[in-house]
Amino acid sequence: MIIPVRCFSCGGVVAHKWEEFKQLIADGKPDAEALDAVGLKRYCCRRMYVGHLDLIEEVAPFSAARN
Repeated sequence: MIIPVRCFSCGGVVAHKWEEFKQLIADGKPDAEALDAVGLKRYCCRRMYVGHLDLIEEVAPFSAARN
């Protein structure tokens, strides 16, 4: 859905770098270079980004907050 605020393993804050990471990927940078550029060094934090599926746009129409 949305990127977790903290890494599940080490507890490091990772969510604040998500938009920059998405922009780097959209610009054509490989995943490894984009992760290095945003400053994610630990493999546990890196897997939070690599394993994430951004599904918020697909799920939002089905939210309970419809008028």
